[in-house]
This record gives sequence, structure tokens and C-alpha cells, in this order.
Amino acid sequence: MHTSHDLRRTEAVRLDAVSKTYGRGDGQVAALRGLTMSFADGTFTAVMGPSGSGKSTFLHCAAGLVQPTSGTVTVGGTDLAGLDDTHLTKLRRDRIGFIFQSFNLLPALTVMQNITLPLQLAGQRPDKALIRTVVQRVGLAERLGHLPAQLSGGQQQRVAIARALVTRPAVVFADEPTGALDTRTAAAVLGLLRESVDTARQTLVMVTHDPVAASYADRVVFLADGAFAGELHHPTADAVAARMTRLGAWEDDAHRQSAPQHSGGRY
Repeated sequence: MHTSHDLRRTEAVRLDAVSKTYGRGDGQVAALRGLTMSFADGTFTAVMGPSGSGKSTFLHCAAGLVQPTSGTVTVGGTDLAGLDDTHLTKLRRDRIGFIFQSFNLLPALTVMQNITLPLQLAGQRPDKALIRTVVQRVGLAERLGHLPAQLSGGQQQRVAIARALVTRPAVVFADEPTGALDTRTAAAVLGLLRESVDTARQTLVMVTHDPVAASYADRVVFLADGAFAGELHHPTADAVAARMTRLGAWEDDAHRQSAPQHSGGRY
């Protein structure tokens, strides 16, 4: 963990003791429990964990879409809790790209209009060369005039990916970006995401369940029961799969104990 001011300036995103609780009383559910982690500029991190581990809640808190119950989230050194709605919206628009699992495309707009909408909202002039490159890499060159309803689920997901990349955001948050894609298209998309990190120095944080997708990352962070459960650097698909298997076994063991003690050596 970085502690000096100079080093912390290189952090694109940081979470400090972030907790998120839903509901009240007996129905209260803790989705995140004191989560502390950071993501350096120009790095690609995959976030993995069993179902219900808090992956999506983490992603939404880190991107400023959901306010944590306690703790702080900073993006580019800016504490999100200190921003009003207008400034938070502006920061998300200018610095953050989000690839939603549900696509969130506007049905009345064409593929090209959906892709360039964030640029129009920000008053930015489209970079035609960048748009052409992104569109070709995600395989949408022949679909630019189509409406979302005329596309398959995989094609809609590719539109969402292209839309997140054309604004050149400092940080891209991706929620299962290859979940609806065939193997070949997924590989092309993951290659594009990897390239955006390596050449444009963007920071990418991706929630995924797929060990192959995670192997494109520099680091894999594992969550369990809303808490940090270890990490893996320079991951391979086999190493990620093995760690996930152990993590699932650990979670089953933990639920059978009233006060589980988690050994860092297990991860």
C-alpha cells in the first residue's frame, strides 16, 4: 500500500475502508466490509470472487455511481464524497468510462450515435481516427447505422465497449465486458482493452468470472463476503482458476463457522 504523497498521486483510484450496507435492522446486508485497495495509473486489474462477494457493489462505489455507507473513494486524487451531484457528474463524464453489463444503449439512436453520445454531451469534437480504430476492433464497422434492437446481445455489448473507450477516459470500469461475446470476439475486445492500457496509459478495472479474461490483466484481486481475499500478479488462466476454486472452498468453510479466522496464507 502506498503511503507517501508522491506515490499516492500515481493512484488512479483508491478505496479506503469502504463499507456498503443495504437495508436496516434484521434485514441488513453488508455488501462491502471495510475494503481498502488502490489501482495505479496505467494498470489493468481484474476483480473476481464468488457470487455475492460484492464485486458489482465495489465497481459501482469505485466509479461514483453508488455512495458508500462509510469510507472514502478517490479518483485522480479527488474525494468523491466532497463533490455535489453536478461536480460528480462532470468528473464521471470527463474521467471515467463505464462498460455496463446491461449495455444501457439508447434505443432510438444508431450504433454510431450511441458511441459518440458521451462526446456530444461533453462538448468534445470526435477523434475520427480513434473512433474508426475502436469500431473496427470491436467488429462494428458494418453496423454503424443500425439501431440497438437490430443487434444481437453480443453486438450491443460491443457498442457499449466502444462508447466507453472513444472518450479516452482516465479510468475504465467494466462489468463482465465479455460476458455476452463469443470466444473470438472476446479475445479481440480484451486485446483492445489491454492495448488501451499499454498505449494510452488508461487504467482499467474489470469485474469478470472468466479466468481467461482475467489473464489479460496485470493483477487479479479476489473478493469474498465483501472483503479483500487476496491477489495474484501476472496471472495465467490456470492460476486464476485454481485460486477461484480454493476461494470457493474457503467461503463454504467460512459459512460453517460462527467466527471464521481467515488465513492470508490460503490465498
